[in-house]
Amino acid sequence: QVQLVESGGGLVQPGGSLRLSCAASGFTFIAYAMSWYRQAPGKERELVAYISVGGTTNYADSMKGRITISRDNAKNTVYLQTNSLKPEDTAMYYCKATHIYTKRDYWGQGTQVTVSS
Repeated sequence: QVQLVESGGGLVQPGGSLRLSCAASGFTFIAYAMSWYRQAPGKERELVAYISVGGTTNYADSMKGRITISRDNAKNTVYLQTNSLKPEDTAMYYCKATHIYTKRDYWGQGTQVTVSS
């Protein structure tokens, strides 16, 4: 049974930090590129960060310089370190796994990040 379980979200003040985690199970983690997306109320889901099987990373311009994506293949987990958070970063954050050849996707259920004073 494939599972992606996000955690680490919460309420944080502007300028604060959160470390989001996404624990994967039920598939061969090392064969999947991993991504973080976010969706704010009334807006489309958008790509935030991407990490390839080999560790190459890409970031959305909106959060570049404030986030770091990483993966621990031994723990089947991908992380998103978020710093200097702004109110406009408030959203549900989702992780996605994409198979490197078939491009099959799996999604998690999301973790809510709220940035507010």
